[in-house]
Amino acid sequence: MINFEQQDDKDHWENVYETKNPDEVSWTQKIPQTSLDLIEEASKDKSSKIIDIGGGDSHLTDFLLEKGFKNISVLDISAKALEKAKERLGNQAKNIDWIATNIIEFNPNTTYDIWHDRAAFHFLTTEEEIQKYVEIVKNAVSDTLIIGTFSVNGPQKCSGLQISQYDKEKLNAIFSQDFELVKSFTEDHITPFNTVQNFIFCQFKKK
Repeated sequence: MINFEQQDDKDHWENVYETKNPDEVSWTQKIPQTSLDLIEEASKDKSSKIIDIGGGDSHLTDFLLEKGFKNISVLDISAKALEKAKERLGNQAKNIDWIATNIIEFNPNTTYDIWHDRAAFHFLTTEEEIQKYVEIVKNAVSDTLIIGTFSVNGPQKCSGLQISQYDKEKLNAIFSQDFELVKSFTEDHITPFNTVQNFIFCQFKKK
């Protein structure tokens, strides 16, 4: 049975990645330094199993490979986004587990040491979607959860879609049943067209 709302989401993101270059979308980072720092801080060694949620054609994967990480998965609702990343990585793409699915339909058959999500979680706007995400994370994450999302001082929309804004207290309340908040901070992201988006990053440890 087709969930038409989820199909609309998929169509939206396939169109975005089909029609726009990285310098035409707000979330692009040349060097995802904050994400790299948080992942390196959380990883026990280079064999840590890492999944990047909503990774699209982000360059985070390139840098993780460059740093010697060996167990990387990238999940995105857009197959086109993942194809772009594969093309860019060339022969290295075979070392990545590519997962094309809506995050709230994700049914992982393994657990991950580090779950990284920058700018995907805030697109979940209903209680049902958020609870599905929380349930998936609870079962799929063995050690560290990293969430980067629009803060209460950030945008109210992204890519024409409504988003949810967060502060430390709100994020902690959502995940606190299974995770302990280790650190949180806000950061301004400068988009490719020189606008400013305020993010909040929270790093959690599995209880």
